[in-house]
Amino acid sequence: MTILFDGSFRDRARDNVARFERRAIDDDGLIRAAVAMTLVPDDDGKACFVLTRRPLNLRRHAGQWALPGGRGDAGESSVSTASRELREEVGLALPDSACLGLLDDFRTRSGFVITPVVFDGVERPTLVPDPSEVHAAYLVPFEVLETPDIPRLLSNDHGEHPLICLPVEHLGTTIWAPTAALIYQMREVVLHGRQTRVAHYEQPRFAWK
Repeated sequence: MTILFDGSFRDRARDNVARFERRAIDDDGLIRAAVAMTLVPDDDGKACFVLTRRPLNLRRHAGQWALPGGRGDAGESSVSTASRELREEVGLALPDSACLGLLDDFRTRSGFVITPVVFDGVERPTLVPDPSEVHAAYLVPFEVLETPDIPRLLSNDHGEHPLICLPVEHLGTTIWAPTAALIYQMREVVLHGRQTRVAHYEQPRFAWK
């Protein structure tokens, strides 16, 4: 099923995100961060989102898949944090006004609260990854998320909730929480307008530190 980045998709995304009943986490003991969920077309006009892979030489989380984002600066809103990180990591500059809305906060095992920010991106995106922050950047078609094995929920020996992961054949990899949980909720909200919750899903042990 081909999902095009056309007026219908953009209107649907805007309406679905606007109707979403976001759940925030208020915890001053955790580090606030934000990620950019950026809706853009690829060269074939397919509706995509921007995904990155972290540098392979990092001491922590080397090579992991991630949405552009990071911790917020003092006094900075989640929207401004996400747009700044998007610009710094992949060279894509969007105004705060491109924000369609926020999805649920997600508490990580490593001590962060991540706020996902959905942006309506540009027609012809050019990604210029900063090698100090990003190994590579990708435009991932939404259609690859519409397969029967997404999401995959696995039993977990470290808590009552299952692990969530996304096997993405398009990239030849499996994406794990927290990124997997955030992407899955984005699919549910943006494409289907569902009030799907993901904050309870567990993260693999390698993401805890």
